[in-house]
Amino acid sequence: MSLTRYVKTVAAAVASVTGALWLAGCGNEARNTGQIVFTADEQGRSISVVNPATGQVETTSIPVSPHNVQVSSDGRSLFAVGSSSSVDQHGDAAMIGSGRLLIFDANAVSQGPRTNIPVGRMPAHVIVDSRNERAFVTSAGDNVLTVVDLKSGTVHRNIAVGRSPHGLRMSPDGRTIYVANTGDGTVSVVNVEDLTERERIPVGRGPVQVAFTPDGRFSYVTLRDENGTAVIDTASRQVVATIPVGPGPIQVFASPDGREIYVANQGTEARPSNTVSVIDTARQTVVATIITGAGAHGVAVSGSGDRVFIANSFADTVSVLDPRTRRLVRNIPVGRGPGGISVAEVND
Repeated sequence: MSLTRYVKTVAAAVASVTGALWLAGCGNEARNTGQIVFTADEQGRSISVVNPATGQVETTSIPVSPHNVQVSSDGRSLFAVGSSSSVDQHGDAAMIGSGRLLIFDANAVSQGPRTNIPVGRMPAHVIVDSRNERAFVTSAGDNVLTVVDLKSGTVHRNIAVGRSPHGLRMSPDGRTIYVANTGDGTVSVVNVEDLTERERIPVGRGPVQVAFTPDGRFSYVTLRDENGTAVIDTASRQVVATIPVGPGPIQVFASPDGREIYVANQGTEARPSNTVSVIDTARQTVVATIITGAGAHGVAVSGSGDRVFIANSFADTVSVLDPRTRRLVRNIPVGRGPGGISVAEVND
């Protein structure tokens, strides 16, 4: 079975307690794949759908330059945010043009978006609540967190946060969103119930993305301009450690068991990095460095924890890593300039 046919015949199921997304396939090849990966190909104005086991890729052109993608918790939808035109959002230039949130059927991305919603300027990242009722988009050009009502397909509210908000994640209990404000070195703490910013935590220079441990006790924040990762105690809302990592860290993701944090080190276009730093959460230190591809940017971990996926912006590839051996399994070519990445798992 081809990847195109497989993706179009996948049926959505529900997320596991670890947050894994399960998509049920129909053929022998599909049933043995384990995961399906989606990348936001910012420079190529496309989304790539990747079978990491076979290396098969389907790349679909879309109406924006997507910076980030996210699969919904029920596995039915794929969300992408971007602007009408773009250059590297982490370099000297910035995304320009009107911002859009595109929503696709996760099993039929090649058919194009079923919904196209205007959002703020320079949208960077998107997350979706567990009920698929609201999407939250960082509108970096407006310094707001844009809340989208998914039933009506309209913007419900814009929440003022710090300067140039970028990455964001919801806490495991669903009550709080942490937003990394790249422009002012802070993380905004947003209450999900009343949709207000409750606090702004100073973390360091150039925060890009955040990740929660599964128990919600700590949040890790990549500091692009310090080559470090800040650790926030979520009870006190204080930085309790800053861990040196590789050059230009961008995205960050926790393992399902909470024992390790994976940091993608992009570097710069002039001096690209090609590594992932592995942080031991018990010792709060880097215990391994894994070679990937040039411009390691996006990172996602499978729900079972058996694979780590890295979007390499300068190499135009996805790296598949084995976290047990801490080695590269393979590099898979995708569209141009992949940044955001999201993974769904096949339920055999």
